[in-house]
Amino acid sequence: MILVIGDIIVDEFIWGDVTRISPEAPVPVVSVHEIDRRLGGSANVVRNLHALDTSSAMLGLVGDDEPGEWVKKRLAELNSDNRGVLTKTNDRPTAIKTRIIARHQQVVRYDREWTQTAQPASQQHLINSLDELLPTAAAVILSDYGKGVLSNDFIKQLIERLQGSIIAVDPKPEHTDAYRGATVITPNLSEGAAMAGMEAINDDAHAEGIARALHQQLDLNYVLLTRSERGMTLYDGKESHHIPTAARDIFDVTGAGDTVIAVFTACLARGDDALSAAKIANRAAGVVVGKVGTATASWNEIEGF
Repeated sequence: MILVIGDIIVDEFIWGDVTRISPEAPVPVVSVHEIDRRLGGSANVVRNLHALDTSSAMLGLVGDDEPGEWVKKRLAELNSDNRGVLTKTNDRPTAIKTRIIARHQQVVRYDREWTQTAQPASQQHLINSLDELLPTAAAVILSDYGKGVLSNDFIKQLIERLQGSIIAVDPKPEHTDAYRGATVITPNLSEGAAMAGMEAINDDAHAEGIARALHQQLDLNYVLLTRSERGMTLYDGKESHHIPTAARDIFDVTGAGDTVIAVFTACLARGDDALSAAKIANRAAGVVVGKVGTATASWNEIEGF
C-alpha cells in the first residue's frame, strides 16, 4: 500500500463547443454538452495508483458538503482506504477547480478553495491515521498543492516520523526547507529553479545544476526534475541522467506531475532502481499528456507506449 497525504481537490470539467462570440462582451459562448467530475490534487495521485493496480490510502481534508461526500465515495469506489480523510465541519469547503473546455481547448478555469493552514486538531487527526496505516505501507507520497494541509512545520513532523520509509514529495517552493530528509522530490523546472534560487533555463547543464543543488541542500536520495518538452533529469547523488520526453502528442498537461510521482514511487516500492523508475514515469507522462483532462496511465498503456 502507498499512502498519499496532501490537498484534496475536485476537478470539474465542463465540456462544450464554441460557435459564436457573446454580444455582451468579447468572450466565447460555450454551448455545454457534458459535465464531468474527477478526483484532483492529491487525490489524483490515488487515481493514478489505482490505474497501476497499486493499493492506496488517502489522508487529507474535505468540507462538510456534497463534493466532500462525493470524494469519499469515489475513493471507496477505487478501493482506496479513506479513513484518513477528515470532514471539516466549519467553513472550510472542499476545494474545486472548474475548467471549461471547448473542442479540447481550455477556455477558462475558476477555483473555489480555502488555503489557510489546517488547524492543529486536523493535523493530529492525520497523524493518528498515519500511525494506524503506516505498518502496512510500502511508501508515502506527500502531494503539496499549497492549499493548507501541508504546512512547513507539519511537513517536517511527517518526514521525521516517516524516516526509514520511502518518502516521495511533489513540492511547492514556499515549503522548500521542510522537505529535508525525504527520499525524492519531483519538482518541475520552474519549481526546482525557484527552490534552488537559480534561473529556470531548460537545458541539460542548468537542469543538472538545479538538481545537484537541491540534492545537497535538502539531503535527498534523488531529485527527479520534470522538464516539459525536454523530458526529465534524475540526479542520484553521483550523476545526472537526462531522459528525453516520450510524449508524441500533447493535448493537456493537467495532472501529469501526479502521474510522474505515482509511477516513480510505485516502481521504487516494488524494488526498481531509480533510473528504471524514472524512465517508466517518463513514459507514463507521455501517455497522460496525450489525453484531455486529469488522466491516468495503466501498466499496459505505459509498456505499449
